Amino acid sequence: PAVAGPYRPQDRLPLTRVAAGPAASSPASPRAGVPGSVPGAVPDGAAAIAAITSCTNTSNPSVMVTAGLVARNLAARGLRTAPWVKTSLAPGSTVVTDYLERSGLAEPLRTLGFHAVGYGCTTCGWASGELPAATTEAAPAGVELAAVLSGNRNFPGRIHPAVGHAYLASPPLVVAYAVAGRTDLDLTVEPLGTDQRGRPVHLADVWPSAEEVAAVIAEHVTAERFAGAYADVFDGDERWRALPAQDGPLFDWDPDSTYVRRAPYFEDMPEAAPPLATCTACGCCCTSATRSPPTTSPPPARSLRAGLPGCTSPSAASPS
Repeated sequence: PAVAGPYRPQDRLPLTRVAAGPAASSPASPRAGVPGSVPGAVPDGAAAIAAITSCTNTSNPSVMVTAGLVARNLAARGLRTAPWVKTSLAPGSTVVTDYLERSGLAEPLRTLGFHAVGYGCTTCGWASGELPAATTEAAPAGVELAAVLSGNRNFPGRIHPAVGHAYLASPPLVVAYAVAGRTDLDLTVEPLGTDQRGRPVHLADVWPSAEEVAAVIAEHVTAERFAGAYADVFDGDERWRALPAQDGPLFDWDPDSTYVRRAPYFEDMPEAAPPLATCTACGCCCTSATRSPPTTSPPPARSLRAGLPGCTSPSAASPS
């Protein structure tokens, strides 16, 4: 078993190495660490966000059913999500919530805090929302918060301004880390917590068999459910149909929009690309890309707040 991270989606990291924090993949950037422990405080490496998102993972019934079964088994043992963890479930299709409800797995997920918050991009698209004040206020100076999500983006600062690093994991591992409340542990050997009798509960104790997962899928994930859910998918609901839209083949750009605007480099763009310029300094073609540039730009749904890098005026508090 493995995750990806903590800074790039292409960096595979075995579960046995997650406990080392960022130092596991980047020795030059070790976790700061906090000497000693403060009772009631958020621990260093705390999983401040645990999100099952709408990316490719939620299109796989196997991992979604496994997540539900892990949640069921954890809840049955009396374990709950750590109080500082912000949880969410945002599948990419209503079919997912349909088979989770019909199989009885939606309720244990809700018991652990994984309520369905919507359908579409959320956490890995900068839309995790604010962290609870109790989480940020209880974190001592020097503590680095982490996120665990089943998305496909974890570049520094992308998940949340207060989160230093993030791990991409399968939905059942997201549930496990939410209950553990920490990322500085080895899930292969360390317990997630203790049950009502005080006995340690390990990941292996609550992980379902392949046969159990297959049985749930065979009974509740059917072609008819998908056909029914997507029969009128392009019609949308009443709210979608009520949105004002202009006719015509081209998008009508609004120059006063704070959400999406026409990119300035399209203005006066010639039909033919100009020849590639030669770098006068070294006589070769150069690129300004350095290190590991992210593959996506900030989406328009992100809220930019004054004081963050790149924000120089109070007006940055509006989405852009």
